[in-house]
Amino acid sequence: MIGGMSGRGGRGERGMGVETPADIITRIEPVKGLRALDWQGLLARRELLYFFVWRDLKVRYKQTALGFFWVLIAPLLTMVVFTVIFGRVAQLSTDGLPEPVYYLAGLCIWRYFAASLTKASESLVAQQAILTKTYFPRLIVPLAGCIAPLVDFAVVLAVLAGLMFAMGVPAASTIVLTPLLVAVAMLAALGTGLLLAALNVRYRDVTHTVPFFLQLWMFCTIIVPFSYLPLEWGAWRYLYGLNPMAGPVEAFRWTLSHPYMDAGAGPVLALLAMGLPVSLALMAAGLAAFARMERTFADVV
Repeated sequence: MIGGMSGRGGRGERGMGVETPADIITRIEPVKGLRALDWQGLLARRELLYFFVWRDLKVRYKQTALGFFWVLIAPLLTMVVFTVIFGRVAQLSTDGLPEPVYYLAGLCIWRYFAASLTKASESLVAQQAILTKTYFPRLIVPLAGCIAPLVDFAVVLAVLAGLMFAMGVPAASTIVLTPLLVAVAMLAALGTGLLLAALNVRYRDVTHTVPFFLQLWMFCTIIVPFSYLPLEWGAWRYLYGLNPMAGPVEAFRWTLSHPYMDAGAGPVLALLAMGLPVSLALMAAGLAAFARMERTFADVV
């Protein structure tokens, strides 16, 4: 910042209106708002993002007896439990789909969201040794936590495709829309994860709260289809769309096999239209909280 005349220059210089080095004042102020996130540094260090993702994939199942098969065991066992309890015993509606296909389709995209949210929320604490030794855009760490689970999602999706073929439910052409739905799920996971990651640096209770929170969220999202909600509720049924994952889960099932489902495209689009602003609001809140607290991460973590 260039200041006015300080009166310390020579007479001739003051008389001519020439400023000397003593008259120059440099004011250093912290960058505020979303500009503090160092977007240029994030782009310049994208190879570091690749390193974090690759390391996570490489060490996740290292020194385990079953190794990569854990990607399949958890969703398949959960599908069996849901099929028996909710499909056969409770006889809840599955929108015309076979119970295993219905529940595995919901679990496929839900487990991606849950894994991304969990990894993003715990990422800063997990990488505290690096955070305290060197500088890099901290946003890389939770972002990597949302990218690595895409591999698990792709594997479960392939198994789901095989299950659909075996049960006579071939995939619809609208399956090409799947990447868009995954992007919406990533938006919700990253936004919520950034907010929780920033809080987790100060309050480690977040680590213990997230699994319980996600368990309740899952039962509210993938067990009962939107078409099963009472018609007597009228337009109030669509408040279900305020759950940011209700739209992606319903739409994911619909894009895979809508010719075999009772639900139409209208309710699915309505749920997406209601959930997307919520996901955007979560992203805005997460980025704002992350930007505000980022400068203290290395000191507090």
